[in-house]
Amino acid sequence: MKKYFKIQIETSSSYEAELLIAELSEINFYAFEQENNSLNAYIDEADFHEEKLKEILPAEAFFTKNIIEEENWNQQWESGIQPVIVNDFAAVRPSFHEAIPGVKHDLIITPKMSFGTGHHATTFLMIELMEAIRFQNKIVIDFGTGTAVLAILAEKCGASKVIAIDNDKWSIDNALENLEANKSQKISVQERGDLSGIETADIVLANINLNVLKTNAASMKSLLKPASFLLISGFLIKDEKEILEVFEEKNLVKNCSKERGGWLAILFQKL
Repeated sequence: MKKYFKIQIETSSSYEAELLIAELSEINFYAFEQENNSLNAYIDEADFHEEKLKEILPAEAFFTKNIIEEENWNQQWESGIQPVIVNDFAAVRPSFHEAIPGVKHDLIITPKMSFGTGHHATTFLMIELMEAIRFQNKIVIDFGTGTAVLAILAEKCGASKVIAIDNDKWSIDNALENLEANKSQKISVQERGDLSGIETADIVLANINLNVLKTNAASMKSLLKPASFLLISGFLIKDEKEILEVFEEKNLVKNCSKERGGWLAILFQKL
């Protein structure tokens, strides 16, 4: 049975917590909860290296470490999870919550250990900016799909085909469960770590992290048809200049952006 570490870190501010989330994501932490002056970060036991954690944390930072059995994960996560409502465009809720009235798209996402419930600022931003994109009859790639929340929303917005990609088996299994819960018919899920051999698309969605975005910038650009869109998040406002340099060099033009809690999402269009 798989086990996970829950690392509880004392933080001085929400801004410090957001910075830590960005850095911890780089060393395989992939679920987070912010509670007052502490940050809970979750990681697969096999991926945890205490030395790497200590390199990231400030010297004076205090943290505790607890093991969580796989069977207990959902109980802990679900005990506090609430629906996320993004304007009147979309609501993201676990299966045990009633549907949210007054929104265009109701998404049932029971997260388990996958990233992407809408609670994190980057997922919220991606959903918010997706409202500005015309998905009707478009081919979409969701790179780093996690729970498949963005892939499912793309289908609900009218996409004719969605390819959801992730390199984590647990995320793949969770994504498939969420597809079933939403009665999705036009989404294919692929367990893979790169974009080689993928067909071209009208829209690419990528809510991952700064390093993965930079590493895969050329691959994502090569998948885009002329006049198509790339929507990315998973990086902080301070990283905007670096991101713009990487993607504008590849003839992708910034269309618009949104910020939330120190995080940023940018919508690019291919020339």
